[in-house]
Amino acid sequence: MRFCAERYSAQTMVFGNLLLHLYQTNPKTMKITLFLLIAAAMAGTSHAAARPEGAAQLTQQKNITICVGETSTPILLDRTDNELFRIHLDAPDGGTLTSLTMTLDAESARHAAEVKLYYGGTDARNTPRERLAPTDYIPDGRLEAEPSYSQLLAHDKGARTVSFDVGKELFRGINYLWVSIRMKHNTPLTHKLSASIRKITVDGAECSFETVGRTGQPHRMAVGVRHAGDDGAAAYRIPGLVTTSRGTLLAVYDVRHNSSKDLQQHIDIGLSRSTDGGRTWERMRLPLSFADEGTLPAAQNGVGDPSILYDHTTHRAWIVAAWCHGMGYGMAWNNSAQGMDPDMTGQLVLAYSDDDGKTWSEPINITRQVKRPEWHFLLQGPGRGITMRDGTLVFPTQYIDAERMPHSAIMYSRDSGRTWHMHLGPRPNTTEAQVAELPDGRLMLNMRDNRGGSRAVAVTDDLGATWSEHISSRKALREPVCMASLISVPAEQNISERNILLFSNPDSDRARRDITIKISFDDGCTWPAENQVLLDGEDGWGYSCLTMIDPQTVGILYESSQAHITFQAIPLEDLLPR
Repeated sequence: MRFCAERYSAQTMVFGNLLLHLYQTNPKTMKITLFLLIAAAMAGTSHAAARPEGAAQLTQQKNITICVGETSTPILLDRTDNELFRIHLDAPDGGTLTSLTMTLDAESARHAAEVKLYYGGTDARNTPRERLAPTDYIPDGRLEAEPSYSQLLAHDKGARTVSFDVGKELFRGINYLWVSIRMKHNTPLTHKLSASIRKITVDGAECSFETVGRTGQPHRMAVGVRHAGDDGAAAYRIPGLVTTSRGTLLAVYDVRHNSSKDLQQHIDIGLSRSTDGGRTWERMRLPLSFADEGTLPAAQNGVGDPSILYDHTTHRAWIVAAWCHGMGYGMAWNNSAQGMDPDMTGQLVLAYSDDDGKTWSEPINITRQVKRPEWHFLLQGPGRGITMRDGTLVFPTQYIDAERMPHSAIMYSRDSGRTWHMHLGPRPNTTEAQVAELPDGRLMLNMRDNRGGSRAVAVTDDLGATWSEHISSRKALREPVCMASLISVPAEQNISERNILLFSNPDSDRARRDITIKISFDDGCTWPAENQVLLDGEDGWGYSCLTMIDPQTVGILYESSQAHITFQAIPLEDLLPR
């Protein structure tokens, strides 16, 4: 982070001439004067070095600095307080925050229900002063500000210009403020909001400030499908999403009852349905749950990491997941063993629905159809599978071989799910993958690569019996070692009238943040920077899954910074060339 540069003025020349005169007439006096000036400068430098990035000098008499950071996060329509701005105000001599003025774009002003200004207190003396927020103002699972962290200073209805009359006495030192917004429930999911801070006054005087971080990024609307604590569950993870022939959205995920930890834990597969394009979601169902199977407690019968597939030929929906029986409470990835028996190794189980996701079959164990005895673990994608143009059903998979090396792969069925088959994967040290059918009939496998930095990509024309590396592999798509999503959309099924690939993941090689959707017009060879949309710029778990809601709209279910399972609808035109 950079700090404010000293601003020079005519006074600088005056002091310089004075020093020259003293040196010429009285060197001793000059030395004393110079010492005092250096001491003062050092004190000033020490203070400046504690200021956050972009902090601007304000009123000289108070030495106040202010920086404003705009969030780059989705706005949840089901949340009372969505953070728009975070403000760092350094007032060494205290004072009174008189007012703050902000603006919204015209359409957002019509959709906004309420805008609030909160005071977040100060910071610890021994912490870095670069940050804009000292704590989580909205703790995990809450939909509104936590009163013990934030004082409400002012609120107003949505308008083009919102002016907060405050009169808040400031702490002598660091002060944190933040602005929240609540949107009307009928705000379109495709709406984009733009806002800006226009004026801040302290002791009645307008202050200069500087913006930091990303600017000009619109905030997109979203729905929190699952929050921490919903239905008593500690966490929700691992999203999967498909659209049925009736236009119903079927969302699947892990219901992690006791903690956010992976298998082996008390985990069930949850499902939510939406029949209105993702605006509202029905009560959660549990298509796969093993409870106290085989005398063991529920936490030793976890089933997780779902992948969902919709068969457009039979109109049947399928879910595949990994069921772990036993293993104590150790991590299944490490403790699943060789063999086929449920007491020794993880099991691959299916469930299906013939009524658009309302009810689901009993579990179907297909482990012996596809797993090799020498493998330690076989599990699915996760995310989603596909129906090929010839009706073949394909799920992405992953397995740990006899030497405990992981591999991405696929399994397929040519008889509508009655039997399943599987070959070896294209390369070692890969795990969570997604599969898409290219226009020429080949299958593309886009893989999480444990080497880090970027995605591995391979193609097959024989359902995985043989593989070849794709030209984009380890080059085109960066990742922080995380799950991602890939879907193919034929020209006749989207408004661009071109064959396209859509991809989503944390667009970073270091951290699970910057959830981004990208589009490719050349079968994944390139992903132009100008054809990308940033959804969430802050930290989260990072998993995502894409679907087409209709020919005009992309749907994404992902683990965001704002809700454990978040849904957004993005106009396809936002990704197309302008």
